[in-house]
Amino acid sequence: MSEIKYRVESDLLGELQVPADAYYGVQTQRALNNYKISNTRMCDYPEYVVSIAYVKMAAAAANAELGVLDKNIADAIIKACEEIVAGKFHDQFPVDMMQGGAGTSVNMNANEVIANRALEIMGHKKGEYQFCSPNDHVNCAQSTNDAYPTAFRYTFVRMNKILVKSLTDLINAFRAKGEEFKDIIKMGRTQLQDAVPMTSGQEFIAFADNLEEEIANLERNVVLLKEINMGGTAIGTGLNAVPGFAELCTKKMSEFSGDTLIKASDLVEATPDTGAYVSYSAALKRLAVKLSKICNDLRLLASGPRCGLHEINLPPMAPGSSIMPGKVNPVIPEVTNQVCFKVIGNDFTVTMAAEAGQLQLNVMEPVIAESILESITWLNNAINTLREKCIVGITVNKEHCYSMVKNSIGIVTALNPYIGYKASTKVAKEALETGGSVYDIVLEKGLMTKEKLDEALDPSMMLGAHELFK
Repeated sequence: MSEIKYRVESDLLGELQVPADAYYGVQTQRALNNYKISNTRMCDYPEYVVSIAYVKMAAAAANAELGVLDKNIADAIIKACEEIVAGKFHDQFPVDMMQGGAGTSVNMNANEVIANRALEIMGHKKGEYQFCSPNDHVNCAQSTNDAYPTAFRYTFVRMNKILVKSLTDLINAFRAKGEEFKDIIKMGRTQLQDAVPMTSGQEFIAFADNLEEEIANLERNVVLLKEINMGGTAIGTGLNAVPGFAELCTKKMSEFSGDTLIKASDLVEATPDTGAYVSYSAALKRLAVKLSKICNDLRLLASGPRCGLHEINLPPMAPGSSIMPGKVNPVIPEVTNQVCFKVIGNDFTVTMAAEAGQLQLNVMEPVIAESILESITWLNNAINTLREKCIVGITVNKEHCYSMVKNSIGIVTALNPYIGYKASTKVAKEALETGGSVYDIVLEKGLMTKEKLDEALDPSMMLGAHELFK
Protein backbone atom coordinates (compact mmCIF):
# COMPACT_ATOMS: atom_id res chain seq x y z
CA MET A 1 0.00 0.00 0.00
CA SER A 2 1.58 3.25 -1.14
CA GLU A 3 2.04 6.10 1.30
CA ILE A 4 -0.26 9.11 0.81
CA LYS A 5 1.68 12.12 -0.40
CA TYR A 6 0.92 15.66 0.68
CA ARG A 7 1.68 19.22 -0.27
CA VAL A 8 1.77 22.00 2.29
CA GLU A 9 -0.41 25.08 1.87
CA SER A 10 -0.98 28.01 4.20
CA ASP A 11 -3.71 30.48 5.05
CA LEU A 12 -4.55 32.94 7.83
CA LEU A 13 -4.35 30.20 10.47
CA GLY A 14 -1.04 28.75 9.29
CA GLU A 15 0.16 25.73 7.34
CA LEU A 16 -1.77 22.55 6.67
CA GLN A 17 -1.13 19.36 4.73
CA VAL A 18 -3.32 18.76 1.67
CA PRO A 19 -3.29 15.51 -0.36
CA ALA A 20 -0.82 16.09 -3.18
CA ASP A 21 -3.21 14.96 -5.89
CA ALA A 22 -6.18 16.97 -4.57
CA TYR A 23 -7.41 19.91 -6.61
CA TYR A 24 -8.83 21.52 -3.49
CA GLY A 25 -6.56 23.40 -1.11
CA VAL A 26 -5.98 24.48 2.46
CA GLN A 27 -9.35 26.11 3.20
CA THR A 28 -11.23 23.10 1.87
CA GLN A 29 -9.04 20.87 4.02
CA ARG A 30 -9.88 22.96 7.07
CA ALA A 31 -13.57 22.57 6.27
CA LEU A 32 -13.12 18.80 6.01
CA ASN A 33 -11.46 18.84 9.41
CA ASN A 34 -14.09 21.11 10.97
CA TYR A 35 -17.41 19.93 9.58
CA LYS A 36 -18.31 16.29 9.98
CA ILE A 37 -21.98 17.04 10.41
CA SER A 38 -24.45 15.79 7.80
CA ASN A 39 -22.37 13.41 5.65
CA THR A 40 -23.96 15.27 2.72
CA ARG A 41 -21.30 16.82 0.53
CA MET A 42 -21.31 19.37 -2.26
CA CYS A 43 -20.55 16.62 -4.77
CA ASP A 44 -23.73 14.81 -3.74
CA TYR A 45 -25.58 17.59 -5.60
CA PRO A 46 -24.03 17.71 -9.10
CA GLU A 47 -26.25 20.61 -10.15
CA TYR A 48 -24.82 22.61 -7.26
CA VAL A 49 -21.25 22.02 -8.43
CA VAL A 50 -22.22 22.92 -12.00
CA SER A 51 -23.94 26.10 -10.85
CA ILE A 52 -20.99 27.43 -8.89
CA ALA A 53 -18.77 26.70 -11.89
CA TYR A 54 -21.05 28.90 -14.00
CA VAL A 55 -20.70 31.67 -11.40
CA LYS A 56 -16.90 31.53 -11.52
CA MET A 57 -16.89 31.25 -15.32
CA ALA A 58 -19.05 34.36 -15.68
CA ALA A 59 -16.97 36.32 -13.19
CA ALA A 60 -13.72 35.48 -14.98
CA ALA A 61 -15.14 36.44 -18.37
CA ALA A 62 -16.52 39.72 -17.05
CA ASN A 63 -13.29 40.62 -15.26
CA ALA A 64 -11.25 39.89 -18.40
CA GLU A 65 -13.52 42.03 -20.56
CA LEU A 66 -13.30 44.87 -18.05
CA GLY A 67 -9.50 44.65 -18.02
CA VAL A 68 -9.28 43.53 -14.40
CA LEU A 69 -8.04 39.98 -15.03
CA ASP A 70 -5.27 38.84 -17.38
CA LYS A 71 -6.84 37.18 -20.40
CA ASN A 72 -4.61 34.10 -20.23
CA ILE A 73 -5.56 33.50 -16.59
CA ALA A 74 -9.23 34.16 -17.32
CA ASP A 75 -9.18 31.72 -20.24
CA ALA A 76 -7.67 29.00 -18.05
CA ILE A 77 -10.30 29.64 -15.35
CA ILE A 78 -13.07 29.49 -17.93
CA LYS A 79 -11.67 26.25 -19.37
CA ALA A 80 -11.51 24.69 -15.89
CA CYS A 81 -15.12 25.75 -15.25
CA GLU A 82 -16.24 24.28 -18.57
CA GLU A 83 -14.73 20.95 -17.55
CA ILE A 84 -16.60 21.05 -14.24
CA VAL A 85 -19.86 21.86 -16.03
CA ALA A 86 -19.16 18.84 -18.24
CA GLY A 87 -19.01 16.63 -15.13
CA LYS A 88 -15.32 16.47 -14.38
CA PHE A 89 -13.68 16.91 -10.95
CA HIS A 90 -16.95 16.73 -9.02
CA ASP A 91 -15.29 14.44 -6.48
CA GLN A 92 -13.07 17.39 -5.59
CA PHE A 93 -16.00 19.14 -3.91
CA PRO A 94 -16.15 17.15 -0.65
CA VAL A 95 -17.12 19.79 1.92
CA ASP A 96 -20.11 19.14 4.16
CA MET A 97 -23.22 21.05 3.18
CA MET A 98 -23.76 21.95 6.83
CA GLN A 99 -21.17 24.48 7.90
CA GLY A 100 -20.57 27.80 9.60
CA GLY A 101 -19.17 30.85 7.85
CA ALA A 102 -22.18 31.63 5.65
CA GLY A 103 -20.87 29.38 2.87
CA THR A 104 -17.25 30.51 2.79
CA SER A 105 -16.02 26.91 2.76
CA VAL A 106 -18.16 26.13 -0.30
CA ASN A 107 -16.94 29.21 -2.12
CA MET A 108 -13.30 28.49 -1.33
CA ASN A 109 -13.67 24.83 -2.30
CA ALA A 110 -14.75 26.03 -5.74
CA ASN A 111 -12.04 28.71 -5.91
CA GLU A 112 -9.30 26.23 -5.02
CA VAL A 113 -10.40 23.46 -7.39
CA ILE A 114 -10.78 25.88 -10.29
CA ALA A 115 -7.44 27.58 -9.52
CA ASN A 116 -5.51 24.32 -9.37
CA ARG A 117 -7.07 23.01 -12.57
CA ALA A 118 -6.37 26.35 -14.26
CA LEU A 119 -2.75 26.09 -13.11
CA GLU A 120 -2.47 22.70 -14.82
CA ILE A 121 -4.01 24.11 -17.99
CA MET A 122 -1.40 26.87 -17.96
CA GLY A 123 1.43 24.37 -17.41
CA HIS A 124 1.98 24.91 -13.70
CA LYS A 125 1.74 22.66 -10.66
CA LYS A 126 -1.04 22.51 -8.12
CA GLY A 127 -0.46 25.01 -5.36
CA GLU A 128 1.60 27.46 -7.44
CA TYR A 129 -0.89 30.16 -6.65
CA GLN A 130 1.35 33.02 -7.72
CA PHE A 131 0.26 32.17 -11.26
CA CYS A 132 -3.44 31.70 -10.51
CA SER A 133 -4.76 32.39 -7.02
CA PRO A 134 -8.03 31.07 -5.59
CA ASN A 135 -8.62 34.49 -3.99
CA ASP A 136 -6.99 37.06 -6.25
CA HIS A 137 -8.00 35.53 -9.58
CA VAL A 138 -10.83 32.97 -9.32
CA ASN A 139 -12.58 35.03 -6.62
CA CYS A 140 -11.78 38.37 -8.26
CA ALA A 141 -14.55 40.99 -7.72
CA GLN A 142 -16.50 38.51 -5.62
CA SER A 143 -17.31 37.59 -2.05
CA THR A 144 -18.86 34.46 -0.63
CA ASN A 145 -21.84 36.70 0.05
CA ASP A 146 -22.67 37.15 -3.63
CA ALA A 147 -21.08 34.10 -5.29
CA TYR A 148 -22.47 31.53 -2.85
CA PRO A 149 -26.16 32.53 -2.91
CA THR A 150 -26.03 33.08 -6.66
CA ALA A 151 -24.79 29.51 -7.06
CA PHE A 152 -27.51 27.86 -5.04
CA ARG A 153 -30.22 30.15 -6.44
CA TYR A 154 -29.24 28.96 -9.89
CA THR A 155 -29.05 25.39 -8.62
CA PHE A 156 -32.71 25.58 -7.58
CA VAL A 157 -33.59 26.97 -11.02
CA ARG A 158 -31.88 24.02 -12.71
CA MET A 159 -33.30 21.42 -10.35
CA ASN A 160 -36.80 22.87 -10.62
CA LYS A 161 -36.81 21.94 -14.31
CA ILE A 162 -36.09 18.33 -13.39
CA LEU A 163 -38.77 18.35 -10.71
CA VAL A 164 -41.38 19.84 -13.05
CA LYS A 165 -40.58 17.19 -15.67
CA SER A 166 -41.08 14.40 -13.12
CA LEU A 167 -44.26 15.99 -11.82
CA THR A 168 -45.59 16.30 -15.37
CA ASP A 169 -44.94 12.60 -15.95
CA LEU A 170 -46.82 11.74 -12.75
CA ILE A 171 -49.75 13.93 -13.78
CA ASN A 172 -49.89 12.22 -17.15
CA ALA A 173 -49.92 8.82 -15.42
CA PHE A 174 -52.92 9.90 -13.31
CA ARG A 175 -54.67 11.19 -16.45
CA ALA A 176 -54.08 7.90 -18.22
CA LYS A 177 -55.69 6.06 -15.31
CA GLY A 178 -58.54 8.56 -15.38
CA GLU A 179 -59.22 7.66 -18.98
CA GLU A 180 -58.88 3.95 -18.27
CA PHE A 181 -61.36 4.11 -15.37
CA LYS A 182 -63.79 6.64 -16.88
CA ASP A 183 -66.74 4.21 -17.02
CA ILE A 184 -66.31 2.62 -13.60
CA ILE A 185 -69.03 3.76 -11.19
CA LYS A 186 -68.08 4.09 -7.53
CA MET A 187 -69.25 5.86 -4.40
CA GLY A 188 -67.86 9.27 -3.54
CA ARG A 189 -67.32 10.05 0.12
CA THR A 190 -67.14 13.07 2.37
CA GLN A 191 -65.96 12.86 5.98
CA LEU A 192 -65.40 9.16 5.25
CA GLN A 193 -69.17 8.75 4.87
CA ASP A 194 -71.10 7.78 1.75
CA ALA A 195 -71.83 10.85 -0.38
CA VAL A 196 -72.91 10.54 -4.01
CA PRO A 197 -71.76 8.39 -6.93
CA MET A 198 -68.91 9.31 -9.23
CA THR A 199 -66.51 7.41 -11.46
CA SER A 200 -63.04 6.18 -10.63
CA GLY A 201 -61.98 8.10 -13.70
CA GLN A 202 -63.20 11.36 -12.19
CA GLU A 203 -61.26 10.58 -9.03
CA PHE A 204 -57.97 10.01 -10.85
CA ILE A 205 -58.45 13.01 -13.15
CA ALA A 206 -58.99 15.09 -10.01
CA PHE A 207 -55.65 13.84 -8.67
CA ALA A 208 -54.02 14.99 -11.92
CA ASP A 209 -55.70 18.40 -11.91
CA ASN A 210 -54.82 18.90 -8.27
CA LEU A 211 -51.12 18.39 -9.02
CA GLU A 212 -51.26 20.39 -12.27
CA GLU A 213 -51.77 23.54 -10.21
CA GLU A 214 -48.44 22.91 -8.51
CA ILE A 215 -46.47 23.22 -11.73
CA ALA A 216 -47.72 26.76 -12.16
CA ASN A 217 -47.00 27.53 -8.51
CA LEU A 218 -43.44 26.21 -8.75
CA GLU A 219 -42.85 28.21 -11.92
CA ARG A 220 -44.19 31.39 -10.33
CA ASN A 221 -41.85 31.07 -7.39
CA VAL A 222 -38.73 29.92 -9.20
CA VAL A 223 -38.75 33.22 -11.12
CA LEU A 224 -37.85 34.97 -7.86
CA LEU A 225 -34.66 32.91 -7.69
CA LYS A 226 -33.42 34.25 -11.02
CA GLU A 227 -32.61 37.62 -9.43
CA ILE A 228 -28.96 37.47 -8.34
CA ASN A 229 -26.60 39.75 -6.43
CA MET A 230 -23.31 39.20 -8.24
CA GLY A 231 -21.18 42.32 -7.93
CA GLY A 232 -22.51 43.14 -4.50
CA THR A 233 -19.39 41.59 -2.94
CA ALA A 234 -19.40 41.62 0.88
CA ILE A 235 -22.56 43.58 1.75
CA GLY A 236 -23.91 44.89 -1.54
CA THR A 237 -21.90 48.11 -1.85
CA GLY A 238 -19.79 46.68 -4.66
CA LEU A 239 -16.43 47.18 -2.92
CA ASN A 240 -13.59 45.45 -4.86
CA ALA A 241 -15.65 45.20 -8.05
CA VAL A 242 -15.19 47.71 -10.84
CA PRO A 243 -18.12 49.69 -12.28
CA GLY A 244 -20.13 47.58 -14.71
CA PHE A 245 -19.06 44.24 -13.25
CA ALA A 246 -22.45 43.39 -11.70
CA GLU A 247 -24.30 43.93 -14.96
CA LEU A 248 -21.70 42.24 -17.15
CA CYS A 249 -21.25 39.24 -14.86
CA THR A 250 -25.02 38.68 -14.81
CA LYS A 251 -25.11 38.93 -18.59
CA LYS A 252 -22.21 36.49 -18.99
CA MET A 253 -23.77 33.96 -16.63
CA SER A 254 -27.02 34.12 -18.59
CA GLU A 255 -25.13 33.55 -21.84
CA PHE A 256 -23.04 30.67 -20.52
CA SER A 257 -25.91 28.89 -18.77
CA GLY A 258 -28.71 29.53 -21.26
CA ASP A 259 -31.01 30.79 -18.50
CA THR A 260 -31.94 34.44 -18.20
CA LEU A 261 -30.77 35.80 -14.87
CA ILE A 262 -31.45 39.30 -13.57
CA LYS A 263 -29.25 41.66 -11.56
CA ALA A 264 -30.93 42.72 -8.33
CA SER A 265 -31.87 46.39 -8.42
CA ASP A 266 -30.61 47.02 -4.87
CA LEU A 267 -27.59 44.87 -4.05
CA VAL A 268 -27.48 45.99 -0.41
CA GLU A 269 -31.08 44.79 -0.01
CA ALA A 270 -30.49 41.63 -2.04
CA THR A 271 -27.44 40.40 -0.12
CA PRO A 272 -29.22 39.51 3.16
CA ASP A 273 -32.65 38.93 1.58
CA THR A 274 -33.91 35.35 1.81
CA GLY A 275 -37.51 35.97 0.75
CA ALA A 276 -37.18 34.03 -2.51
CA TYR A 277 -36.03 30.93 -0.62
CA VAL A 278 -38.98 31.18 1.75
CA SER A 279 -41.41 31.44 -1.16
CA TYR A 280 -39.89 28.61 -3.17
CA SER A 281 -39.64 26.33 -0.15
CA ALA A 282 -43.29 27.06 0.57
CA ALA A 283 -44.13 26.00 -2.98
CA LEU A 284 -42.33 22.70 -2.38
CA LYS A 285 -44.24 22.29 0.87
CA ARG A 286 -47.55 22.94 -0.88
CA LEU A 287 -46.72 20.26 -3.44
CA ALA A 288 -45.74 17.88 -0.62
CA VAL A 289 -49.00 18.49 1.25
CA LYS A 290 -51.06 17.70 -1.85
CA LEU A 291 -48.98 14.70 -2.82
CA SER A 292 -49.23 13.26 0.68
CA LYS A 293 -53.01 13.71 0.71
CA ILE A 294 -53.27 11.82 -2.59
CA CYS A 295 -51.15 9.00 -1.15
CA ASN A 296 -53.46 8.90 1.87
CA ASP A 297 -56.38 8.45 -0.53
CA LEU A 298 -54.63 5.70 -2.46
CA ARG A 299 -53.89 3.78 0.72
CA LEU A 300 -57.47 4.15 1.91
CA LEU A 301 -58.99 3.14 -1.43
CA ALA A 302 -56.75 0.05 -1.49
CA SER A 303 -57.45 -0.92 2.14
CA GLY A 304 -58.55 -4.48 2.73
CA PRO A 305 -58.58 -6.71 0.86
CA ARG A 306 -61.57 -8.15 2.73
CA CYS A 307 -62.22 -5.66 5.52
CA GLY A 308 -61.49 -2.31 3.89
CA LEU A 309 -62.71 -0.28 0.91
CA HIS A 310 -60.85 -2.49 -1.58
CA GLU A 311 -61.86 -0.30 -4.51
CA ILE A 312 -58.44 -0.29 -6.13
CA ASN A 313 -55.44 -2.62 -6.19
CA LEU A 314 -51.94 -1.20 -5.83
CA PRO A 315 -49.12 -3.17 -7.45
CA PRO A 316 -47.63 -5.56 -4.84
CA MET A 317 -44.04 -4.47 -4.29
CA ALA A 318 -42.93 -6.40 -1.18
CA PRO A 319 -44.18 -8.94 1.38
CA GLY A 320 -45.95 -6.94 4.03
CA SER A 321 -45.23 -8.75 7.24
CA SER A 322 -42.73 -10.97 8.95
CA ILE A 323 -45.55 -12.67 10.90
CA MET A 324 -48.80 -12.32 8.90
CA PRO A 325 -48.74 -14.58 5.81
CA GLY A 326 -50.14 -13.10 2.62
CA LYS A 327 -50.12 -9.50 3.79
CA VAL A 328 -49.03 -6.90 1.22
CA ASN A 329 -48.63 -3.28 2.29
CA PRO A 330 -48.94 -0.05 0.25
CA VAL A 331 -45.23 0.61 0.64
CA ILE A 332 -44.81 3.08 -2.24
CA PRO A 333 -47.47 5.55 -1.07
CA GLU A 334 -46.12 5.08 2.45
CA VAL A 335 -42.59 6.09 1.50
CA THR A 336 -43.96 9.02 -0.49
CA ASN A 337 -45.90 10.17 2.58
CA GLN A 338 -42.71 10.12 4.61
CA VAL A 339 -40.80 12.12 2.01
CA CYS A 340 -43.56 14.72 2.13
CA PHE A 341 -43.27 14.94 5.91
CA LYS A 342 -39.55 15.64 5.50
CA VAL A 343 -40.21 18.39 2.95
CA ILE A 344 -42.75 19.99 5.27
CA GLY A 345 -40.19 19.91 8.08
CA ASN A 346 -37.49 21.33 5.81
CA ASP A 347 -39.77 24.26 5.01
CA PHE A 348 -39.99 25.09 8.71
CA THR A 349 -36.19 24.96 8.90
CA VAL A 350 -35.96 27.39 5.97
CA THR A 351 -38.45 29.70 7.68
CA MET A 352 -36.49 29.78 10.93
CA ALA A 353 -33.14 30.21 9.17
CA ALA A 354 -34.49 33.06 7.04
CA GLU A 355 -35.78 34.81 10.16
CA ALA A 356 -32.43 34.37 11.95
CA GLY A 357 -30.41 36.70 9.72
CA GLN A 358 -29.02 39.95 11.07
CA LEU A 359 -28.20 43.24 9.41
CA GLN A 360 -26.32 42.95 6.08
CA LEU A 361 -26.04 39.13 5.84
CA ASN A 362 -27.91 35.98 6.72
CA VAL A 363 -25.26 33.55 7.96
CA MET A 364 -27.80 30.71 8.10
CA GLU A 365 -27.88 30.30 4.32
CA PRO A 366 -26.08 26.92 4.38
CA VAL A 367 -29.01 25.21 6.13
CA ILE A 368 -31.43 26.98 3.80
CA ALA A 369 -29.52 25.66 0.80
CA GLU A 370 -29.20 22.14 2.19
CA SER A 371 -32.87 21.97 3.17
CA ILE A 372 -34.18 23.07 -0.20
CA LEU A 373 -31.72 20.88 -2.10
CA GLU A 374 -32.84 17.92 -0.03
CA SER A 375 -36.52 18.75 -0.53
CA ILE A 376 -36.21 18.99 -4.32
CA THR A 377 -34.11 15.82 -4.54
CA TRP A 378 -36.33 13.72 -2.28
CA LEU A 379 -39.54 14.97 -3.89
CA ASN A 380 -38.24 14.25 -7.37
CA ASN A 381 -37.17 10.73 -6.38
CA ALA A 382 -40.46 10.03 -4.60
CA ILE A 383 -42.55 11.32 -7.50
CA ASN A 384 -40.73 9.10 -9.97
CA THR A 385 -40.98 6.10 -7.65
CA LEU A 386 -44.71 6.67 -7.09
CA ARG A 387 -45.36 6.84 -10.81
CA GLU A 388 -43.19 3.92 -11.87
CA LYS A 389 -43.94 1.50 -9.04
CA CYS A 390 -47.50 2.38 -8.14
CA ILE A 391 -49.69 4.59 -10.33
CA VAL A 392 -49.09 2.92 -13.70
CA GLY A 393 -49.99 -0.49 -12.25
CA ILE A 394 -53.19 0.40 -10.37
CA THR A 395 -56.31 -1.61 -11.21
CA VAL A 396 -59.92 -1.12 -10.10
CA ASN A 397 -62.35 -3.69 -8.68
CA LYS A 398 -65.24 -2.68 -10.93
CA GLU A 399 -67.95 -5.02 -9.65
CA HIS A 400 -67.17 -4.32 -6.02
CA CYS A 401 -67.32 -0.56 -6.61
CA TYR A 402 -70.69 -0.82 -8.33
CA SER A 403 -72.17 -3.07 -5.65
CA MET A 404 -71.27 -0.47 -3.02
CA VAL A 405 -73.07 2.18 -5.04
CA LYS A 406 -76.21 0.08 -5.33
CA ASN A 407 -76.24 -0.69 -1.61
CA SER A 408 -75.35 2.79 -0.45
CA ILE A 409 -77.70 5.02 1.50
CA GLY A 410 -75.91 7.97 -0.06
CA ILE A 411 -77.80 7.59 -3.32
CA VAL A 412 -80.86 9.00 -1.57
CA THR A 413 -79.30 12.43 -2.21
CA ALA A 414 -80.31 12.04 -5.84
CA LEU A 415 -83.96 11.93 -4.74
CA ASN A 416 -83.93 15.35 -3.07
CA PRO A 417 -85.22 17.17 -6.18
CA TYR A 418 -88.11 14.68 -6.48
CA ILE A 419 -89.34 13.99 -2.94
CA GLY A 420 -87.65 16.74 -0.94
CA TYR A 421 -84.92 16.77 1.68
CA LYS A 422 -87.21 15.86 4.60
CA ALA A 423 -88.68 12.78 2.95
CA SER A 424 -85.22 11.75 1.72
CA THR A 425 -83.92 12.00 5.28
CA LYS A 426 -86.67 9.68 6.54
CA VAL A 427 -85.88 7.18 3.81
CA ALA A 428 -82.17 7.29 4.66
CA LYS A 429 -82.86 6.85 8.37
CA GLU A 430 -85.13 3.85 7.80
CA ALA A 431 -82.65 2.24 5.43
CA LEU A 432 -79.91 2.67 8.01
CA GLU A 433 -82.01 1.26 10.86
CA THR A 434 -83.53 -1.67 9.01
CA GLY A 435 -80.79 -2.56 6.57
CA GLY A 436 -83.29 -2.16 3.74
CA SER A 437 -82.50 -0.57 0.40
CA VAL A 438 -83.34 3.01 -0.49
CA TYR A 439 -84.95 1.75 -3.66
CA ASP A 440 -87.36 -0.61 -1.91
CA ILE A 441 -88.33 1.86 0.82
CA VAL A 442 -89.21 4.61 -1.67
CA LEU A 443 -91.47 2.23 -3.59
CA GLU A 444 -93.07 0.85 -0.42
CA LYS A 445 -93.97 4.36 0.73
CA GLY A 446 -95.28 5.31 -2.70
CA LEU A 447 -93.03 8.32 -2.88
CA MET A 448 -92.18 7.75 -6.54
CA THR A 449 -93.25 5.50 -9.36
CA LYS A 450 -90.91 2.74 -10.34
CA GLU A 451 -90.31 4.42 -13.69
CA LYS A 452 -89.32 7.74 -12.10
CA LEU A 453 -87.23 6.03 -9.45
CA ASP A 454 -85.31 4.00 -12.00
CA GLU A 455 -84.61 7.16 -13.93
CA ALA A 456 -83.49 9.11 -10.85
CA LEU A 457 -81.23 6.34 -9.58
CA ASP A 458 -79.62 5.55 -12.89
CA PRO A 459 -75.93 5.89 -12.01
CA SER A 460 -75.24 7.91 -15.16
CA MET A 461 -77.84 10.45 -14.01
CA MET A 462 -75.95 10.99 -10.77
CA LEU A 463 -72.60 11.85 -12.30
CA GLY A 464 -73.25 15.47 -13.21
CA ALA A 465 -75.75 18.24 -13.80
CA HIS A 466 -78.82 17.32 -15.85
CA GLU A 467 -82.43 18.25 -16.46
CA LEU A 468 -84.69 16.82 -13.80
CA PHE A 469 -86.93 13.99 -14.94
CA LYS A 470 -90.52 15.18 -14.98
